[in-house]
Amino acid sequence: MTAGSLAQAYLVKARLRLEVLELLLARGGHSDVVREAQELVELATKSMLRRVGIEPPKWHDVGSILLENARLFPEAIRKELAMVADISSILRKEREFSFYGDEDFIPTEEYGRAEAEKALEGARAVLAVAERAAAG
Repeated sequence: MTAGSLAQAYLVKARLRLEVLELLLARGGHSDVVREAQELVELATKSMLRRVGIEPPKWHDVGSILLENARLFPEAIRKELAMVADISSILRKEREFSFYGDEDFIPTEEYGRAEAEKALEGARAVLAVAERAAAG
């Protein structure tokens, strides 16, 4: 398997998650939208790194690596990397809380439609950039 085909596989998985996000939002699974949005963003950003020949690390937020290697991307993509990194960082911070919660933080009670819609909007934006990066 080549880095390009693995990068493409990540985008396929990310697109599928986008469909799931829309279903979860429609069904009121707000905390699940936030969690799955993070996973979509992780796949999309790691796809971007693979496209430019960088093996992504095994951690969740690779936004800083995208920024450090901005020169490897076309100018149009470079202009959007700060936004991508910001969304990745924000969703990474919500990853565990949105899934597991805590003693005093019940995800199904703490995340509402507004948080879910914001996560979905961010995921769509990152996926769009990753797809443009994949197109060349």
